[in-house]
Amino acid sequence: MAARGKRLAGLEVANEYDLAVIGGGSGGLACARRAAEYGARVVLVESGRLGGTCVNVGCVPKKVMWNASQIAEALMDAPDYGFRVQLDGHDWLALKNRRDAYIARLNDIYERNLANSKVELVRGYARLTGPRSLETGGRTIHARHIVIATGGRPTVPAVPGSELGITSDDFFELTAQPRRVVIVGSGYVSVELGGVFAALGSAVTIVIRGESVLKHFDSMLGTACMRAMREAGVQFVTNTWPEALEVGANGALELVLAGGRRLPEADCVLWAIGRTPCVEDIGLEAAGVKLNAYGYIETDPYQATNVEGIYAIGDVTGRAQLTPVAIAAGRRLSDRLFGNQPGRRLDYENIPTVIFSHPPIGTVGLTEAAARDYFGDENVKVYTSGFVPMYHSVTSRKVRCEMKLVTTGPEQRVVGVHVIGEGADEMLQGFAVAVRMGATKRDFDDTVAIHPTSAEELVTMR
Repeated sequence: MAARGKRLAGLEVANEYDLAVIGGGSGGLACARRAAEYGARVVLVESGRLGGTCVNVGCVPKKVMWNASQIAEALMDAPDYGFRVQLDGHDWLALKNRRDAYIARLNDIYERNLANSKVELVRGYARLTGPRSLETGGRTIHARHIVIATGGRPTVPAVPGSELGITSDDFFELTAQPRRVVIVGSGYVSVELGGVFAALGSAVTIVIRGESVLKHFDSMLGTACMRAMREAGVQFVTNTWPEALEVGANGALELVLAGGRRLPEADCVLWAIGRTPCVEDIGLEAAGVKLNAYGYIETDPYQATNVEGIYAIGDVTGRAQLTPVAIAAGRRLSDRLFGNQPGRRLDYENIPTVIFSHPPIGTVGLTEAAARDYFGDENVKVYTSGFVPMYHSVTSRKVRCEMKLVTTGPEQRVVGVHVIGEGADEMLQGFAVAVRMGATKRDFDDTVAIHPTSAEELVTMR
């Protein structure tokens, strides 16, 4: 391993490492710690809070808010189960304070984990200065391998008044719950935060460019999600887009849509139109690192960029922008570079994911449309089931569950599992293992059902 103070090309180098990681999010942390386990000398540079988007303004605090909204819905159902409940509002600020304290503890844990793994943490902003070097705070660092894991940030539309709105990052800074909310966007952030707002009592309107939300998922999921959200009081404005955001006469926000249509006044407008990779001012040009047509760092199946010795993982690559994906890619990269596993890499197929909507969604594998396009209509058979889960058998709310199995070939190999309904978030992990192992419909049929559950429907479909 490289040593401090070694001379390189006749010059005294302040610091030399086996691996330098730019970015202390989920992927960067995982990559750095795995490399250190193999004895590599590792430095990680981060200018913000450790944990990246997921821990600070993403998955983790979002799940806390989703838990709160689940409790709100349970309180709505409580009288139907015989409980006499008196609800005296919801203290948004109290929840925020407890949530923020939890996140702060996680930040500290990540820092201790780096120290325990003997990864050097440098607080600062890093810029590449060449294919084997970077600069941070006036300090030059040389490394045999450099990993870029700078992540992404929410996209804000280029319309007049866009600065009056907030993003998903800003959502977690709200100290009070807005009564009237407009969300622009049709992806998972839109339906997740829209569901949280609505369950906790806000009036929510979601503006989407097309006819349905979640257009990159199986069409059944978007249709069922919109139906459930409408039943919960969420309004949708379809086939339009924002042209401006203005402050009305009484200080409230007014969103101006295509053609001049104005939405009713809102207390909060949230942009949820996608994410932009954080690639500006990190020295990509100095190192010669290429971006793809969409502005993400271009990588091969082994996370390598076009420059030897420089790699990229996580959201900055634009592929499957999920925390577990970044972690898996980072660990496998270090396995390959320092663990003597030359073929080690992440397989981006059959990655399961969950959308914490109301109800939640779990999905893995090909959508029905993608399967028909890839295998041909005649080689695809689809099984579906729709029902009201037992939990709602005695409640006034009747939130349905919808399921779909996508199979292909004479053996009916299961290539897609799609579920929306209570418990979908927890049941999908095991079924993702089955899909990855190549399970067939017969394997599902031959599995004894667990009764009474919603999950049993996946092994009893006809």
